[in-house]
Formats: sequence, structure tokens, C-alpha cells
Amino acid sequence: MPLTRREFTRQSALTGAGIALTGTVAALATAPGALAVQESRHQDGGYGDLVDDPRGMLALPAGFSYRVLTHSGVTTLESGEYTPSHHDGTAAFEGPRGTTLLVNNHELKGPRSRWKHPVPLTGGLVYDPAAAGGCTVVEHRDGRAAEWVGIAGTSTNCAGGRTPWGTWLTCEENSDRAGQNGMTKDHGYVFEVDPLDRRANRDPRPVKAFGRYDHEAVVIDPRRGDAYLTEDAANPNGLFYRWVPPRGFEHGRGRLRTLADDAGTLQAPRCSDRGGRFVDDLSRATALGTVYGVDWVDVPDRDARSVAVREQFGPGEVTRARKLEGMWWADGGAYIVSSYARDESPGTPHDGQVWFYDPKRRTLTLKVLLGVHAHPSGPSADGAFDGPDNITVSPYGGLVIAEDGEGVQHLFGATERGRTYPIARNDLNGSEFTGVVFSPDGGTLYASIQTPGILLAITGPWRRAPRH
Repeated sequence: MPLTRREFTRQSALTGAGIALTGTVAALATAPGALAVQESRHQDGGYGDLVDDPRGMLALPAGFSYRVLTHSGVTTLESGEYTPSHHDGTAAFEGPRGTTLLVNNHELKGPRSRWKHPVPLTGGLVYDPAAAGGCTVVEHRDGRAAEWVGIAGTSTNCAGGRTPWGTWLTCEENSDRAGQNGMTKDHGYVFEVDPLDRRANRDPRPVKAFGRYDHEAVVIDPRRGDAYLTEDAANPNGLFYRWVPPRGFEHGRGRLRTLADDAGTLQAPRCSDRGGRFVDDLSRATALGTVYGVDWVDVPDRDARSVAVREQFGPGEVTRARKLEGMWWADGGAYIVSSYARDESPGTPHDGQVWFYDPKRRTLTLKVLLGVHAHPSGPSADGAFDGPDNITVSPYGGLVIAEDGEGVQHLFGATERGRTYPIARNDLNGSEFTGVVFSPDGGTLYASIQTPGILLAITGPWRRAPRH
């Protein structure tokens, strides 16, 4: 049922100008250009200035420390093979005997011959033996780590998402068909990986009901059962999708494998502003607190047999955005990242947005907006944050975001009162941060340096930011 103008006006009043939402991330708002990280202080949610790392890897605030858990080409799996490279999306689960289990994506595109350390082809866990990507599972306790393969033979495993029933959905950000780039099977799908049951991961099967396109991230609405998915693509810009399960379907471990390829309904958003006017791209939003109403349009051919899914819609039919990246479910909805917008987008350029989709009100609200900034001292100089990618909601309030932008790369936070602050800086190289997630007990922040692939555990005096 379309969202009427009266309903939208009423709901905008509830969620719009003041951004007065309750919950973990009540009022995130970062003004364009106002990103002077040197101004952040602990009382504003930050932890002070970053201290150079004598080891040359990770700068952290005073009192914080890190430990390397896996390092591609250095650490090894249980099989004796090297840890695969190009770490990406990650989720943390409570494991047995006080351990934390981390499912870690490896964003490896194309044939295995391109990569020095692809995901090993472990028997029974391979989808396409020609593909290099997949996931590993890392068991962490007391600074020690063991690692094994969760799925292999998939392509460009970028982000993904944790399910409410305790599994990981890994997403292929690549939609090669069998016969393209050496692939022997079609790609562009979502796969489920169970960190607690290795037998459940045997004979990998794509969840074709979620569609075939360049997947980035996915979250599941624990109340309604709907899945929300992002697509990182351009020409035209990608889409934010909703999958509605078929009537009577109940989620749970292994249940996604039972779905028919055409089960449920895959849909794309059609947004409108408070005046009822169609919004073609999220880059049109220039003010924090912007609220768009969302209707949903069915995808004609979710497996993209002849036309890419995002190209199946003409002008005026759906709302797009550039580099739709990480997502996180919290506060009854989905936090969604659009990493940047430039000439490929019809609206105003920006260096990053974070939106909140409220499924009850069917609205998108702009929570974080990073203005375009220059690097006057060159890309090697430290500067303002840009290019948000993977994202998590912190148990201490606000968001923690992995940066994939220009210049120096950071993990940074955004507080509930709208301040941004640094948490870590990559002093090793110019690689992006990925896979940011807290341990189940909130004591450890995990993140990776994507290239070459280093998984880090960060500990320190975490503290809830005060509300003002």
C-alpha cells in the first residue's frame, strides 16, 4: 500500500527536524566541513588525540592497545595454509568456553590465479572452484586465535550481515556469469555461514531469493522477517532493496537454504519528500534530518537473466544512491551508508551519508552528512573523515565507522550529540579499514586493515558517551 501524503506528513513530524529518536543512536548529526578531529575530547564522546604507534601499524588514543589476530601470508589456518588476504566484512558471535567467533570475509575478485593467498578450497565448502573469495572463521580467546574456512569458491565477499539467529550472511559484490573471468558458476549472490556448526556450511547454496547483483551488505528485521540489502554499483547508481518473505515462512538456522529461487518478493525503494515529490537519488538531500517517505516497487527479474537488476527500472521509478555500503540493524531499523557522491550522482556531492530506515513509519532519515573536503597538504596528510564504509552501532552509544576514503584512513566515531572523533589511524599503509564490530561483551573492538589483510583486536577504557 503506497504511503499517503497525509501519513508521510504526520510521520515526518515525528522523525524529522529534531531527529528526536530514542535508542542507541538518538541524534547523529555531523555538519559538512565540521570535522576537525583535533577538537574532540573525551567528554564529547572521544578518547583524545591519537598516539603514534612505535610499531608503525595502528595509532590509538592513550590507554588503548591492539593485538594482531590474523595476518595474510603470516598466520596460518588449522590446515597449515596461510590466512587469505583482503579482509572485509566481519561479525562477532559468542563461542564456546568463553571464546569469540569472528566470521571474516575476504574480498577477492576473479580467478584464483590472480591472488597469492586466496581462500583455500576446503573439501565440502566450495561453491565455485574457480573463484578466490570466501570467509574464514576466527576463534579468539585471551589473545590467541585459531582460524578455519567457512566457505570458499565465492567472489568478492565484501560486507554482509549478522542474522538474529546467530549466523553470518556473506555477500558477493560481483555478478559474473559462468564463463566470465574464468568462473564456472553464476555469482552475485548471498550465502549463509554458520560459525558454530561446521557441518551446516557443507555444500554451499546461494540464497537466490535475495537476487543476483553486486551485493554489499544485508540485515534482517527480527520482528517482521524482511531482509534489507545494499548494492554497490554505478552507471546507473545502485539500489537499496527489501526482500519480503513468503507467507508462513519462519527464519532460523538453515531455513534460508530451503527457499525457492523465486520465494518472497524483492523490491526497490521509491522515495518522496514532504511535498510528495519523487526523489531520484539520495544525493539530493543536503540537510541533516531530511526525511523521505519510502514506497516499494517489485523487481521484475531478480536473477538478472538478461538485464542487471538496477537497470530494470526507468527514470522516475526508483530512488538510487552511489556506493551503498555497510548496514547495521539497531533501534528498530537499519542504518545505511552511502559512501560518497560525485559527478555520477544528480544531487549535491558529499563525502558520506548515514541514513536510518524505519520500517514501521516507512521513512528514511539522514543522520550523518560529511561535506566534501580537500587535502591541501596532499593525500598523505591526516585530515577530515570521508568515505564511510563498514559500520556498527556501539554499545557505548553512537556509531563506529570504518573509513574508505582519500588520504589517511581511520576508524572514527559519531556521538549521539553529533560530534565525530578518531578511534584509530592506519599508520601501516593507505589501505581502508573494514569489518568493524564489537565483541559480544563489548570489551573488544575488532577491525581489519584490508590490504594485505590484518585482523586486529582493540581494547581500552571504553566508556559510554554522556548525553547533552
